[in-house]
Amino acid sequence: MTNSEPKRYVSPTDKRRQFRAQLASGQLIRFPGAFSPLVARAVEDHGFEGVYVSGAVLSTDLALPDIGLTTLTEVALRGQQIARVTDLPTIIDADTGFGEPANVARTINAFEEGGLAGCHLEDQVNPKRCGHLDNKQIVATDEMVRKVRAAVKARRDPSFVICARTDARTSEGLDAAIERAKAYVDAGADMLFPEALQTEEEMAAFRKAVDVPLLANMTEFGKTPLLTTTQLENLGYNLVIWPVTSWRSAMGAVDELFDTLKATGHQEPAVERMQTRKRLYELVRYSDYNEFDQALFNFEVPGRNQ
Repeated sequence: MTNSEPKRYVSPTDKRRQFRAQLASGQLIRFPGAFSPLVARAVEDHGFEGVYVSGAVLSTDLALPDIGLTTLTEVALRGQQIARVTDLPTIIDADTGFGEPANVARTINAFEEGGLAGCHLEDQVNPKRCGHLDNKQIVATDEMVRKVRAAVKARRDPSFVICARTDARTSEGLDAAIERAKAYVDAGADMLFPEALQTEEEMAAFRKAVDVPLLANMTEFGKTPLLTTTQLENLGYNLVIWPVTSWRSAMGAVDELFDTLKATGHQEPAVERMQTRKRLYELVRYSDYNEFDQALFNFEVPGRNQ
């Protein structure tokens, strides 16, 4: 990025309207997971359409299991930190809404205030668990309907997208999951997230049964087959997330680095796989700050590996 052209400010409302237009475009939009603001910058820099913030990643980054231990304050703050650095719409995992319908209403307000473009709520009993584990417990349909209605009523920007996630496939079967999803749409959900569908045929059946935008979760080591974007688009899905992929890749690299340090006593064998200083400065937009202080970026970054 250069300073030759002033950067246009994209407001949270602009991002929400952009997100709704994307969902209505008939094309599959791609939202990789970002576990930090800098990763969100990289998502934008690589040309994706949006950013996803995973509740599982927020939990595990705090060295906590994904069982609903994080608080609204922690999640909303991290979501705001990520959403503010990118012009792309950012959506976030709200787990079970952090409580009952009144808590859900406060959750929606906090996410709107943080500049997020939307969130998804799930129908698990709290404490929840990863959507691709067995023995999940699901709340009654009418309880989830009350939460969806509370979310819809609480939002102040009508462009904020409320997505209802159902985890019922694993415990109640596909037909029950579809019936729940229809009830959530009737309650006002803008989009549906059918979690842990087990075959491409099940995904097609879900698409045939409902007429609102559908989210596909392409998470590794789960129950859902890892389909390509072309396959998902052919199935008629509107949004794909890779929620934990960047975090798993980063943590894999961290483990590999520590193995190298322990075995060799230095990092030299890993340097070629590291992000360069030059690339880091591009992502943090170091040179942009020269507009405010000419002394900040008055140097050249030497060498390819710097």
